[in-house]
Amino acid sequence: MSDWRIWLLVLACGAGTYLWRALGVALSGRLRPDSEVFAWITCVAYAMLAGLVARIVFLPVGLLTASALGDRLFACGLALAVFFLSRRNLFMGVGAGFLVFVALTYLHSTFS
Repeated sequence: MSDWRIWLLVLACGAGTYLWRALGVALSGRLRPDSEVFAWITCVAYAMLAGLVARIVFLPVGLLTASALGDRLFACGLALAVFFLSRRNLFMGVGAGFLVFVALTYLHSTFS
């Protein structure tokens, strides 16, 4: 691919990104945060994250295939528990699951 095509692609991607951002800014004053639209967007975001987590846990690729299914399931279960115990704080749940998974993987590699 020649240089001008790469730059054209970069410009097109940037234009698409900034178009949606500008539309968001233009509409932000008209939307209520407690509306059905935001509830739907929240549900879609949670569903996408759940799908990604299910894919990582049950159909891992790359280095994750070397980890034990039990470790992945335990980290996922703990992440879900922390998510609900922290009043549905997504950052806390994902962070706890990640840290537990890293710790379990490290322990298994160290003591095996």
